[in-house]
Amino acid sequence: MSRRRKKRAVIIGGGHGQSAICRGIKNIENLDITAIVTVADDGGSTGRLRRQFHIPAMGDIRNVMIALAESESLMGTLMDYRFEDRKGNEEDVAGHNLGNLILTAMTQQCGSFLEAVQTIGKVLNVKGHIIPATTQVISLFALMEDDVIVKGEANIPSRANHIRKVFYDVPVHATPEAVKAIEKADLIIYGIGSVYTSILPNVIIPEIGKALQKAKGRKVYFCNAMTQPGETDGYAVEDHVRALIDHGAPVDAVIMCSDVLPEKVKARYEKEGSTPVILRSEQHDYEIIPEQLLEFDNNLIRHDSLRIEKSIRRLLEDL
Repeated sequence: MSRRRKKRAVIIGGGHGQSAICRGIKNIENLDITAIVTVADDGGSTGRLRRQFHIPAMGDIRNVMIALAESESLMGTLMDYRFEDRKGNEEDVAGHNLGNLILTAMTQQCGSFLEAVQTIGKVLNVKGHIIPATTQVISLFALMEDDVIVKGEANIPSRANHIRKVFYDVPVHATPEAVKAIEKADLIIYGIGSVYTSILPNVIIPEIGKALQKAKGRKVYFCNAMTQPGETDGYAVEDHVRALIDHGAPVDAVIMCSDVLPEKVKARYEKEGSTPVILRSEQHDYEIIPEQLLEFDNNLIRHDSLRIEKSIRRLLEDL
């Protein structure tokens, strides 16, 4: 009897949400995993290293590395260690993640950002492939509804405005490995995370957008549970999906959180201008799949990796 072919899953995004998916999906047997990660971040430790060494942003890649590591080892813990910043001094290691510094050092040693990511992935025994969407040093721009243009991922959510589109002001080319992974994927997952500043920075790279349009794999969006102030204020599920489609990301199905939010949790988020993402209509061109995915810790909403794993297992069974 021949062995079953491994199924291939691609997760496109950035931030903690993508890491939550990776932490769950790595436990699924007979699955080839590829995480395509944005490198457009320009804030914090990542932004400082970008400016100083002219290398792509590596913060989201570091998070995915830790999430996909075979075990939560000492090395993984050290990768996430942040040096304390007491004086706001940007001239030493204060405020930097050790993992960011290691990736920077390895990039200089190897002469290649992609090779540095792959080398450290081997050290962490990462279960899957981690691919930066591009190896260029890029800045994300947003065109707002009032025609104001905002430069920089970290600045985009700071304006009390709605985003019309995000874009780059220079030609950006995808990592060839990212395009190949999309072309071969059985399942393509967008999320979880900021639509405009985590998912779309990958999608709007022309080669990635074209690959998504041609890809035969099922394309599933894991929708956020709450709106994000300055980015998706007042958005329903349909608005999130529309943003993806308008930027060139096809959507076959949407996983939306069906969890009942405790009143204390909702009150905490409402103070920050964040509200639950609701479904406005029952009629869609894509499938809506309600799932209980959340956990509540100290009135904070978190996506539970074990619940995500079960959800993705069900998706894979249907392929």
